[in-house]
Amino acid sequence: MALMIPPVKLKWLEHLNSSWITEDSESIATREGVSVLYSKLLANKEVVLLPQQVLCLKGPQLPDFERESLSSDEQEHYLDALLSSQLALAKMVCSDSPFAAALRKRVLVLQRVFYALSNKYHDKGKVKQHQHSLENNSGSADLHSVSERPRSSTDALIEMGVRTGLSLLFALLRQSWMMPTAPNPGGNPGSNINLCNDVIHTAIDVVSSLPALSLANESKIPPMGLDCLSQVTTFLKGVTMPNSGADILGRRLASELLLGLASQRGSLRYLLEWIEMALAASAVVSTMEQNKLLQNQEGLISYDCFMNILMQMRRSLGSSADRSQWREPTRTSDGLCSLYEAALCLFEEVCRMASDYSRTCVSPDSIQTGETPVVSETCEVYVWGSNSSHQLVEGTQEKILQPKLASSFADAQTIEAGQYCTFVISSDGSVRACGKGSYGRLGLGDSNNQSTLKKLTFEPHRAIKKVSSSKGSDGHTLAFTTEGEVFSWGDGDYGKLGHGNSSTQKYPKLIQGPLQGKVVVCVSAGYRHSAAVSEDGELYTWGEGDFGRLGMLSSYSPFISTFAVK
Repeated sequence: MALMIPPVKLKWLEHLNSSWITEDSESIATREGVSVLYSKLLANKEVVLLPQQVLCLKGPQLPDFERESLSSDEQEHYLDALLSSQLALAKMVCSDSPFAAALRKRVLVLQRVFYALSNKYHDKGKVKQHQHSLENNSGSADLHSVSERPRSSTDALIEMGVRTGLSLLFALLRQSWMMPTAPNPGGNPGSNINLCNDVIHTAIDVVSSLPALSLANESKIPPMGLDCLSQVTTFLKGVTMPNSGADILGRRLASELLLGLASQRGSLRYLLEWIEMALAASAVVSTMEQNKLLQNQEGLISYDCFMNILMQMRRSLGSSADRSQWREPTRTSDGLCSLYEAALCLFEEVCRMASDYSRTCVSPDSIQTGETPVVSETCEVYVWGSNSSHQLVEGTQEKILQPKLASSFADAQTIEAGQYCTFVISSDGSVRACGKGSYGRLGLGDSNNQSTLKKLTFEPHRAIKKVSSSKGSDGHTLAFTTEGEVFSWGDGDYGKLGHGNSSTQKYPKLIQGPLQGKVVVCVSAGYRHSAAVSEDGELYTWGEGDFGRLGMLSSYSPFISTFAVK
């Protein structure tokens, strides 16, 4: 039997393309010719052999059918596991045959020839003749940088034009505001001031026409765009001050444009910067009042402009907001309001949003025994997606395509969505479950589906802090208590429950062994494996160890008896 080709890493060298183009293509049709060309790949180190993977010939772990009564679903599962094991063995034998080894060599040689031909005849524009022959990895990265150079030069010219254009615009606006202008024959202010204010008013209209939060994702804004926003913001902040030289309308429009940009960027930072600007301008207005230098309508902003933005923020709070406590600035007869009052209202709104958001961030870990919970006893839970096993507790088994308020979860403190099942932790540390019950995944003592939430029994009785349920395989769940003990239940294949065997557990069972006496602060149920972290920073893993998922030296570790401590 021919030796099996181990896993390989491909590393085509650009300077060898010409030699591969001249190879006799007819020789690839024979095994001898393929062997010669494959040896060339190995000699040039364009094919690097990787370490051979450890073969896993262990079949599925079957239960004791004489002593254990299995449901039809579980019997089907074990039959599928046996068939999958046989199929995997057949694939392994076939892939180790002389024909498979020769075919793999032929495919690798054909890949190399195709790459050489493609680079010469299809990618001429990308390949540069002045590249050094010693740059073995000069392929895609260097070609990409070469093709990017013309665009970067264009970007530099555009950036220079935008920056100089902004500087010129700002200089002209300042000069027009400060330049004394005679009133026109009608007695109205000169056209210079009107022109400056029209520029800002046009910018306000553009920002107002954008969809909400259009500038919120800064990762999608090019650096030049962010630099322009920074320059515009800095200029407008200076304009808003009463001693900036701009007229009253110009200062008011500048503050409105700043507020519009802050709301579009959707960041706490920019909202607080606007509040700081408004308070600073109000402080200057207060000083001018004391010195009797105040002009009419100084330190004001458009009431409608401010309220439009404030209402957008309030709508984002949803039904949990208490509308009776909302405040609004006083509206004048001219449709304006005080900058100071606007700043206070906006700051109050930011605090309310932060308070509302903080309630969604509190975990059960932060609720200490005997203390008043930070979160309320009731909450609003929305559900959507598949309800094929009643995992959403919505009566029917039809899909829910849009988020729907579910009253069944109203007293939940934490919710964990598993594989066709749902677990709810209440404020008293009790756990309830619903959904698919095969392999005892619900921990209710049977394999039946549960259409309503039903309470789990923990022996000995414990208050649960956190639950983690697998999102694949046949369903297993871990839970740790307020004292740091760990329970597990569900499908036990591969030893993923941590009890030293592969038996199914239909009730929560306390994990002993290496976890005994440890205070666990985090658990995670993986596909066919599990993990826990203790308060002293130790990581424990158990279950199937394929692909090194357990962090051990061996590639397969079936049971908890091979606990890894990292």
